[in-house]
Amino acid sequence: MSEQDPCTASTSSSPGVRRRCAVVGLGARARFFTEALAGPYADRIDLVGFCDVNAHRMSVHNGWITAEHPGREPVPAYAAEDFGLMLRRENVDLVVVCSVDRTHDDYLVQALEAGCDVVTEKPMTTDAERARRILDAQRRTGREVRVAFNYRYNPVHSAVRELIAAGEIGEVGSVHFEWLLDLRHGADYFRRWHRDKANSGGLMVHKSTHHFDLVNWWLGTRPETVYAQGGLFFYGDEAGRRRGLARPYTRAHGSPAADGDPFAVRLADSPVLSALYLDAEGEDGYHRDQNVFGPGVTIEDDMAVLVRYASGASLTYHLTAYAPWEGYRVCFNGSEGRLELLVEETTWVRPDVKAAAEGAAGPVMHGDAVGAEAGRTELLLRRFWERPREVKVASGEGGHGGGDIRMLADLFGPPAGEGADALGRAADAVDGARSLVTGLAANESFETGLPVRVRDVLDV
Repeated sequence: MSEQDPCTASTSSSPGVRRRCAVVGLGARARFFTEALAGPYADRIDLVGFCDVNAHRMSVHNGWITAEHPGREPVPAYAAEDFGLMLRRENVDLVVVCSVDRTHDDYLVQALEAGCDVVTEKPMTTDAERARRILDAQRRTGREVRVAFNYRYNPVHSAVRELIAAGEIGEVGSVHFEWLLDLRHGADYFRRWHRDKANSGGLMVHKSTHHFDLVNWWLGTRPETVYAQGGLFFYGDEAGRRRGLARPYTRAHGSPAADGDPFAVRLADSPVLSALYLDAEGEDGYHRDQNVFGPGVTIEDDMAVLVRYASGASLTYHLTAYAPWEGYRVCFNGSEGRLELLVEETTWVRPDVKAAAEGAAGPVMHGDAVGAEAGRTELLLRRFWERPREVKVASGEGGHGGGDIRMLADLFGPPAGEGADALGRAADAVDGARSLVTGLAANESFETGLPVRVRDVLDV
């Protein structure tokens, strides 16, 4: 194949065919994919390209891979403006997108039009126009888009879907869903690029897309009407001054004013954050350790949403980004009973600065509980006229109750055969758009104070 030829991809379900994969966006989350592609899935997939705005970060990932796999050649690295060149030169047929959320559509559309399939981190994108671009490109090219919704693969979430589908609580009339981000994990969104709504779409899009997707998937329906209220209650400069939490620094590194601040992350205390961000600042000037009580925060930290679905069910949802513990409660009210899920991911967080740095770099960054802070999971079935019954679900190894490992196997492993995904866990571009649209409508409702018809935002 010449350098000028477009990609020609085999489908991801083709058995015995090696794929040529590139990763674009080499931040912390990309390590989840690069380690898998260079390790357990290297017998099926050739990792042939890295693409990022920062050459140092690509070098860091290459260093990790070559250290873990001695004798392996570094992955060819390309600047962001050379993404198309990389696709052609390296004969890429599968692209994994882990870049800043607002750039997802550019890479997705280019890859699809070049004949590649795509796996994208959530959220698929950040606004309706970008979502339409992706959907149009996917339909036009016929290529595959998979959205990495690892929560679908968590065994307890699968059990919820099975119980509802089996009619254990009858027809679902309403869902109450509360998600809590603790002071370590929640604060982290306000230190980094996510704090700017133009980059992330706010937590309604970047974070809650996971949760809205779960409800769509659990109920087998789509949202129709959204009403929401939200604001910046805890973080930001005004709230910091009002509560006496503000400190006079812009970013923590090299700032004496940040000493002892439990909301500050010391990048130098984390080898991962230091390598990926502190040592990379000379190229792009990005600061990963901004003051959560400083100016420039344009996202909300406390949000309430009311949704009506096509099935007739309603959802009350609340996201709090400044809680003392991390986890969630979901309750389903049905015509024959009630299903209750409680997940404590962390029961509390330590206030020391070093723990904050370690948490931001390690498993807690993605919602996993570690060490003495680990919580519990409880799934209760309460059918009418019966005693409550706890449904025991075995948790798997790895993040998100084993969901991460299961998702990777589905994305990159051998075909599982017809009927293997009976729960429909694989999420495509339409699923990605439907997970987004609730948050997009909520953002609009924040601004107008009015209910929003989902189809007026994005008809999907």
